[in-house]
Amino acid sequence: MPSLDQLPRLRLQHAPTPLEPLPRLTEALGGPQLWIKRDDCTGLALGGNKVRKLEFLLGDALAQGADTIITAGGPQSNHARQTAAAAAKLGLDCVLVLTDAVAGRDPSYHASGNLLLDELFGARIELHPGTADPDVEMARVAEECRAEGGTPYVIPIGGSNALGLVGYVDAAQELLRQGRDQGVDFTHVALASGSGGTQAGLALGLALGGSKAPAVGYCISRSSAEQRPKVAGLVQAGAELLGVPAPLSAADLVLEDGVVGDGYGLPTDGMVEALQLAASRDAIVLDPVYSGKAMAGLIAGIRAGRFRPDDVVVFLHTGGTPALFTYPDAFPIHWGE
Repeated sequence: MPSLDQLPRLRLQHAPTPLEPLPRLTEALGGPQLWIKRDDCTGLALGGNKVRKLEFLLGDALAQGADTIITAGGPQSNHARQTAAAAAKLGLDCVLVLTDAVAGRDPSYHASGNLLLDELFGARIELHPGTADPDVEMARVAEECRAEGGTPYVIPIGGSNALGLVGYVDAAQELLRQGRDQGVDFTHVALASGSGGTQAGLALGLALGGSKAPAVGYCISRSSAEQRPKVAGLVQAGAELLGVPAPLSAADLVLEDGVVGDGYGLPTDGMVEALQLAASRDAIVLDPVYSGKAMAGLIAGIRAGRFRPDDVVVFLHTGGTPALFTYPDAFPIHWGE
């Protein structure tokens, strides 16, 4: 596997994150053997997967002399939260371009969770309608920054570009080492696939590390037909950045449908059950947008017989817990019941 040492990088995360068994959830589902990679424990701003990407992206930003970081997402974006936190830690200005694309949410969706943390970290928040083009809005903010004498650095949604996904090439190396050290001969890695960089980096890193285990991406925002070229393009871009032939084609990627429900960020019965099962069996707190829907997909796949009893599946927990508290309608409290 190529070395990542030639790329600019900051150390922002708590690593390695734990690789833990899920014995009670495994028992409840009747197998396969389930493990969890705890990237909700990366440390920065209550944890999550985006800090792995930000180590490389912000390393590049500082190398370019940037003083203002600009990125985009939804109002409850985990990526926006961790970007704002990293910018605060580094003494950089941060502008968050947030597009309000999830309809019908509880009032707390716009007043708590990640948004509250964004405010605490001192980010400047722009809230736009869901129809707005975040790339256009980020370009406008960057131009305004330059006009005022600043040096902006624009990070795409989810930190999902060639440089950002390298964070998950590195994570794949970490997971392979842990598997060897802990005797976990995993056959699959399951995760949410949204902006695509985490799945692309993990799939690329596993393949470059000689593993045949697929990164099974559960599509939480669009169909697999739409997601496949997006992830494949990122795999190709990451391989080019690292100076290696791409070891995977679009056809090699494993993407699963069936978890989006009525749309991105909207609750589903499967997500609610997945959160309840993970919490009540192994005290794992998932989120309602990404890891909850991915776990729902994994559970459905197990029940449908898509995994062998002797398979060993590692579930990548990408974090996102702050958003859970903006979904009280999906998780009502049952007093005294």
